[in-house]
Amino acid sequence: MSDTSQHIITMLLDIEAIKLSPEKPFAWASGWNSPIYCDNRKTLSFPKVRNYIKEQFAALILELYPEVEVIAGVATGAIAQGALVADSLELPFVYIRSNPKSHGMENLIEGSIKPGQKVVVIEDLISTGGSSLKAVDALRKAGCEVMGMLAIFSYGFKIAEDNFEMANCEITTLANYSQLIHQALETGLVGQNEEGTLNEWRKSPETWRA
Repeated sequence: MSDTSQHIITMLLDIEAIKLSPEKPFAWASGWNSPIYCDNRKTLSFPKVRNYIKEQFAALILELYPEVEVIAGVATGAIAQGALVADSLELPFVYIRSNPKSHGMENLIEGSIKPGQKVVVIEDLISTGGSSLKAVDALRKAGCEVMGMLAIFSYGFKIAEDNFEMANCEITTLANYSQLIHQALETGLVGQNEEGTLNEWRKSPETWRA
């Protein structure tokens, strides 16, 4: 695990953007039961945390996608973080709605963008990848070249890996679920007896029960 991933996980746990509860799982809106709660929007309330994430995103973009022309955020969780990254890199920013606006121009992409522009997409959290890839599809339909997507955290579901591969979209995350479990075990946040439970959930989250 890189120092960056370790630091990201430590910060997310410290501010309770991530919580682990294998014995008393959380209920997701999808109906899934989950031993993990993740809300990366909380990072925006902590200047040191949001700035560190911004800096790591910016550094990765300069390393991986130096030809980028526009930064795009996925609504709603990644709008603010995407704007921070765009500001840091002095690049234009747009965001992609989950659904077109119901009035006016009925925009799906908010902001100014032109066909042919090279875009990097910022996301806060990757679960199945469905909503994230809808944003990628919207940008491609607008004639843009999506160079890749960066996210704060991923659950590491196989379905997400498959979805990104099928969409031919490169995904890079600052931290992931496997790294989280490794660090949680090392620091004593969870015990060895809970490791199996946490790993089983990721294999089949839609049917998992505590």
